[in-house]
Amino acid sequence: MTLPSTYADRNCSLARALEVIGERWTLLVVRDAFYGICRFGDFATQLGIPRAVLTSRLKLLVREGVLARDDDGAGTVEYRLTTKGVELWPIVRATMAWGDAFYSPAGVKRALRHDRDGGPLDHEGRCEECGSVAPVPEIRIEPGPGYDPSNSNPDPVSALLNAPRRLLEPFAASRARQADESNQKS
Repeated sequence: MTLPSTYADRNCSLARALEVIGERWTLLVVRDAFYGICRFGDFATQLGIPRAVLTSRLKLLVREGVLARDDDGAGTVEYRLTTKGVELWPIVRATMAWGDAFYSPAGVKRALRHDRDGGPLDHEGRCEECGSVAPVPEIRIEPGPGYDPSNSNPDPVSALLNAPRRLLEPFAASRARQADESNQKS
């Protein structure tokens, strides 16, 4: 549930930001968009979110310019993070790190690496190998030591999410790459 828009200090940037991303489903949709999910059905499958709630959250994120809605004209609709949406990465990264620190005793659930050199990223997104802050498209996410595959859904969306992949890489590209790799093995 979003905050009422009658909060006392309309000049509070935090309150205004929470109007957009302060509801848990909304931030999970944004997280999954970073992971490359871009289709309604894939969001619904991965999150287990009621379809009406997902529709509402996607509309809000598009209206606020966090996501762009792309319709190919053939019935395929995809949602992609805008520049404004990508700017939310430090919030998503920090929240994940906080959750790992306090709720994942076995270690991080998803490890972040600099895709260019494979170096692990610290809590500020700095590569421990080369020292640079990795831009979002150069971040690879992979299962970490706290990842428990027995707690994962066996659906195709979860399988793609649990394989090492670059942030923002659309699932369609991952599916095509997996199909190519399968064909090459045959």
